[in-house]
Amino acid sequence: MKNDVLDLSGKTAIVTGASRGIGRAIALALARAGASVVVNYASNRAAADEVTNQIMAEGGAAISLRADIGDLTQHGRLIASAHDRFGRLDILVNNAATTRRESFLDATPDAWDRTLDVNLKGVFFLSQAAARIMAKAGSGKIINISSVHDARPMADNSIYNITKAGIVMLTQSMALELAGQGIQVNCISPGAILTDETRDRLADPAHSARVLAKIPANRVGVPEDIAGAALLLASPASDYINGTTLYIDGGMLLR
Repeated sequence: MKNDVLDLSGKTAIVTGASRGIGRAIALALARAGASVVVNYASNRAAADEVTNQIMAEGGAAISLRADIGDLTQHGRLIASAHDRFGRLDILVNNAATTRRESFLDATPDAWDRTLDVNLKGVFFLSQAAARIMAKAGSGKIINISSVHDARPMADNSIYNITKAGIVMLTQSMALELAGQGIQVNCISPGAILTDETRDRLADPAHSARVLAKIPANRVGVPEDIAGAALLLASPASDYINGTTLYIDGGMLLR
């Protein structure tokens, strides 16, 4: 029996960076709750199609669509695909992100431009385009995926840290301005999550031990841990939650 409070039947969602990891888990969770999903990807068409095919095999509706979130000229096609294919846009999950590990002293203008283009500028203007559609409908949900590094800096990743801190303030600013349009904007900040990007480092026993020592829950998270929070924030259950950042980190920030 479907939980009516978490029922997304008739809704349409765009999930950026949905071909793998956290984005993939969120896309599947929203589809299983009844939403039609635009599975956005930057380069890996095969992986995105796997997500789309899984959703359809489970009885849902989805399409794969390539768009570089850091390129503002590609936003219109992404937004239009949701509206043209499914007739509406109710949910936007800003999950796509990039990082380049380098020390502060070695950081380059190219790294600055690319990281901000995808992680902050792209999120800002894609959200703006989505919110214009949502405002006309009088409702909508925008969910920004940040990181615990919006509150605790990570060495050799200063540009990434800055973008994620900016996402928290962007979330609050959007929430303040869009509340009157019936749009809720919230943020999820994951801690250590096992994904393709982190798998190799977490496979190193010494590194894994250092990470676990920081987590009171004594385990690394999985993408489904984040997907559950995203489902809550995408659903009617979150209609009175606005401008909030949820830290899904097993208690990491407590230490």
